[in-house]
Amino acid sequence: MRDIATAGIGGTTSPRMARKPRVIAVDGSAASGKSTIGRRLAARLGYPFLDTGIMYRAITYAAIARGVDAGDGPALGDLARKVRIDVGLPGPGSKEDASISVDGNDVTSRLRLSDVEESVSLVSRVPEVREALVRQQRLIASGRAIVMAGRDIGTVVLPNAELKLYLDASPIERARRRHREFESLGREVSHDDVLKDLRRRDQIDSERAVSPLRPADDAIVIGTDGLSLDEVMLKVVAIVEESG
Repeated sequence: MRDIATAGIGGTTSPRMARKPRVIAVDGSAASGKSTIGRRLAARLGYPFLDTGIMYRAITYAAIARGVDAGDGPALGDLARKVRIDVGLPGPGSKEDASISVDGNDVTSRLRLSDVEESVSLVSRVPEVREALVRQQRLIASGRAIVMAGRDIGTVVLPNAELKLYLDASPIERARRRHREFESLGREVSHDDVLKDLRRRDQIDSERAVSPLRPADDAIVIGTDGLSLDEVMLKVVAIVEESG
């Protein structure tokens, strides 16, 4: 992997990018900013954007709704293979990057509920679930330009992506961001509880047997502590320009 100190970042950005990488992977831990940055980058490039985390949330919600235990790997895998997930444009005023339907029912507004939040890392570490969703994610990206964000895009889903970015931030910084996000959604939760949950999820994501959270060997790692989203975006755009 490379960090931004060795990636040749510098100078000003141009309004148009002469040669753009067609497939861009944006990875990072929970609340690292990967979804927001990925969405902004896709809009700048005119590419479609997919945050794969929302697909795992959809399976988690479906499991809760159907009474499938988060610890029952075979049952979760069977559910992931059978359920139909449709990814569409976000609805008016939505804070999500896309609308998500499960078997024809729009579940977008339910994917940030506390029970989904608490179980998604457990569900996403199940090998059968990851296998089923990775297959869908590759089909979505097949033969097109795309920006895709997640936790294993550069390492597993799109290992041949032309550009791989990995956003990193300290647990305290990420907890601050996630707490602010919850406040904007009207959810009452303490900063300490958010921090505790993020550390729990980090441990689950980094220690899972299948596609653990880590930067790809050829990813450019961007530390985002103390940076605004606009400042991170400037670094990302500079990297994209210099990769052409």
